[in-house]
Amino acid sequence: MSLLKKPTDILPELIIRILSLFSVIAIVFIFYFIFSKAMPVIAENGIGLITKTGFDSQVRAGFSSSDPVLEFGMLGLIVGTLLSTAIALAVASVLSIGAAITICELTPPKAAALLTAFVRLLASIPSVVFGLVGVMTVVPFIEEHFITVDMQIEFLDFFQMSGKSLLSSIIVLSFMIAPTIISLCINAINTVPEDQKEVGFSFGMSHFRVIWKIILPSARSGIIAGVILGAGRGIGEAIAVSMVCGGVGYVPQLFSHGIAALYTPVLPLSAAIINKSEAMSVASVESALFACGAILLLFGALLSIGARLVEKHLRRSAGYDD
Repeated sequence: MSLLKKPTDILPELIIRILSLFSVIAIVFIFYFIFSKAMPVIAENGIGLITKTGFDSQVRAGFSSSDPVLEFGMLGLIVGTLLSTAIALAVASVLSIGAAITICELTPPKAAALLTAFVRLLASIPSVVFGLVGVMTVVPFIEEHFITVDMQIEFLDFFQMSGKSLLSSIIVLSFMIAPTIISLCINAINTVPEDQKEVGFSFGMSHFRVIWKIILPSARSGIIAGVILGAGRGIGEAIAVSMVCGGVGYVPQLFSHGIAALYTPVLPLSAAIINKSEAMSVASVESALFACGAILLLFGALLSIGARLVEKHLRRSAGYDD
């Protein structure tokens, strides 16, 4: 038997290697382009870029001033991004895992197939549709039922309270990322072998204990992958969030303002790029918006690294060698 590879075997491997190389080059180029555009603001501000606030007023100053203004503070944008994404992810993850279990384990097969198709349809809906629904329903509902005149007067010195707020962003993001997480959780649960479930039933375990002790541990890698993918979509979402967030880079004071902090208008990083794009004709503002993109890229890279570390940990705990 010849050890030489046939041309029909070499060609597909060569194509895959070339495409992989192009992918790596494209990623490096994207990082280089964004960070090179953002470097003037990053070099001018240093660590102050992520520890100071005032982004909105600084953009206005840069847009109206004839002199270049390179001092920017993005703490409010970063906090708004992390808070809205983290809370939305926590809410969506709990609801999504419960929904996936209900569809896979507690629903008749025909109804489960129909619900699965519906969930995948929801996951494919453009984000602007979620934003439009949020503007038409969520924002007016919050403003009418949760915000009183007394509250508006009490916090007038801090921010103008309206339905466009951190809470609106959380609700819209939760509904956006939930279908993605549900879909991946359904796939993960469906891959659990039936014989593992039958072992649990044969030992007299209830259906709930089989789900809790057998199905969820077996499907946890797929569930975690869905949650991480949902986090990535939440952090990078721009259109829908920009429509309901309020568009002001305040830092919500969760401890001093209590529940009212949820009604703080915020400006996540991705929404800032959309909302302030009309000022990109000014070089300093353009650099600041690219700095927002650079921070988002770093968040995405950290999520990717985190996903890889979680995968390695799960493989080791399952007895697989890397």
